[in-house]
Amino acid sequence: MIKTVFFGTPDIGLKSLEYLYNSDKIEVCAVVTQPDKPAGRGHKLRMSPIKKFAIEHNIPVFQPKSIRKEPEIQQELKKFEPDFFVTFAFGQILSQDVLDIPKYETINLHASLLPKYRGANPIQRAIINGDTETGICTMITELGLDCGDICQKIVIPISDTMTCEDLWEEIAQKSPQIIEDTLIKLQKGELIPEKQCADGVCTASKLSKEECHINWQNSNKDINNLVRGICRSPGAYFMFNGKIIKVIESKPIEGQAKAGEIAAHSKEGVDFGCGKGILRLIKVKPEGKGEMLAKDWYNGVKN
Repeated sequence: MIKTVFFGTPDIGLKSLEYLYNSDKIEVCAVVTQPDKPAGRGHKLRMSPIKKFAIEHNIPVFQPKSIRKEPEIQQELKKFEPDFFVTFAFGQILSQDVLDIPKYETINLHASLLPKYRGANPIQRAIINGDTETGICTMITELGLDCGDICQKIVIPISDTMTCEDLWEEIAQKSPQIIEDTLIKLQKGELIPEKQCADGVCTASKLSKEECHINWQNSNKDINNLVRGICRSPGAYFMFNGKIIKVIESKPIEGQAKAGEIAAHSKEGVDFGCGKGILRLIKVKPEGKGEMLAKDWYNGVKN
């Protein structure tokens, strides 16, 4: 059995943790996840999906505020004598002291085809930029931003209608087996990681609020990519009558109208003029309200 400690926080890594836990070749010795955070209207502390799974399956859980600064947790992890650490959307940067704990390596699952989209938001950036494909990589974790040697890759096509939520789920589904396969082959010496090429390096920085604000001077295709890329969280938005309107679903259509103005409305949606073409809003979320069809929102504001 390959002794492994799993580092992760959001539910994108849950299928991978479950898969490794049920593997007859991997032993998940412990889980490391972010501290519980306030959520919901009552701001009650909520545990991460990773922690919940670990507790339900009697796996030891550690929740450092910053594992780099908590040597006592590092010492506890050493006691497991792990072969590998596996990180998947953990949310903290590891120090060299932490990386030196496992017998072999710390393996990270990164949601892009490195060296493209190093950083925090590779899923969103790929869609926002209109890419037709992305993927996942297992890589050796080194100090620095996603710069370690690549172990294995899987290419994932991006369709014109795929949202970040769709891509998130696709990555969650495809990640478990590549992680297990990487660990097994590395331990057996059957896999030689390759250095990342210098060409094509770019970062996927965190999204600012300004980037989420729709600029109607952009083309309908670019705005639609933004809507798909940040669907619901944080969500692309525009201001209408002093209220924030998030766009949940849209579709670029042919035609031309004054940018930022409503060109037409029908049972199919509400059409806004763009710098190039027209964007049909299909589903929106007005400030203080739930999601609704754009035609219903328009019928409410025009009266």
